[in-house]
Amino acid sequence: MVTYFLLKGVSDVPEYQFLISLLVLLIYLITLGGNTTILLLVSLDSLLHTPMYFFLCNLSVLNIVTPTVALHKILVIFVTGNNVVSLTECTTQVLFFAWFCGNEMILLTAMGYDRYVAICKPLHYSSLMNSKVCAGLATFTWVIGLLEILPLMVIIWQFSCYSSNIINHFLCDIRILKNITSSDSSLFELEIFTVGALSVFIPFLLTFISYVHIIATIMGIRSSTGRSKVFYTCSSHLTVVSLLYTSLVCQYLTPSGTFKSTKLLSLLNSAMVPMLNPFIYSLKNNDVKTALQRKMTYLKSMS
Repeated sequence: MVTYFLLKGVSDVPEYQFLISLLVLLIYLITLGGNTTILLLVSLDSLLHTPMYFFLCNLSVLNIVTPTVALHKILVIFVTGNNVVSLTECTTQVLFFAWFCGNEMILLTAMGYDRYVAICKPLHYSSLMNSKVCAGLATFTWVIGLLEILPLMVIIWQFSCYSSNIINHFLCDIRILKNITSSDSSLFELEIFTVGALSVFIPFLLTFISYVHIIATIMGIRSSTGRSKVFYTCSSHLTVVSLLYTSLVCQYLTPSGTFKSTKLLSLLNSAMVPMLNPFIYSLKNNDVKTALQRKMTYLKSMS
């Protein structure tokens, strides 16, 4: 029985550990700055008080809390050198990281539905995506993401014995805990499959169906300029969806024994993707760029 684990960190080489930790700190600060800017911009600009940007704010919150949960121990080890994590802290990290990751996929599904209604049913958009519906969808994504992962956590909390207390990673990961436990994990395997189907496959399928209808509607537009304009309105969301699912597939379809690639892909998923999301929405969205210019002009006039 163990009461704590030792995290080996990002790299076994101390010099690499130091450099990667500095890079992670820089990425984390950029992530906080970019997503906080999106939150402030949408909150302060009344022209951005629409369902699309309401969901974008929820995504920005996730892009802040997910890397905070996943990367905080890298920064703690970097500052203090302490790589000890208690059993309670480890399982808590697993809970929140899995919750936020699952929540993000469900949220992107809701955002895909918003784009579907806006493009395929524009005349009914205001009634189908009113404030109550948006609030209900956002609440649903947060609650259902937690409910999906709770049965899995009940099983993890019942693990009593481990073959080792050394975790060759920079965070506590579900697969690693399963690999080093000496407890019966047959039910755990079944639950992982169920959670994967609910939190990954079903959201992906619903998002895919939304974009099938969106693309069919776009192809029905006779004007090439009109097709390009309509497609541009959902290009940011499609880019974020593609980036997230690609990183998750690469990470969790990688054999569990290849720790170096697993850690690299985990860094990509938990650090790079949340950092890139606000820039994707800023660079590919004229509304966000225009709102940012308005606020910058206002601040300059005030000074």
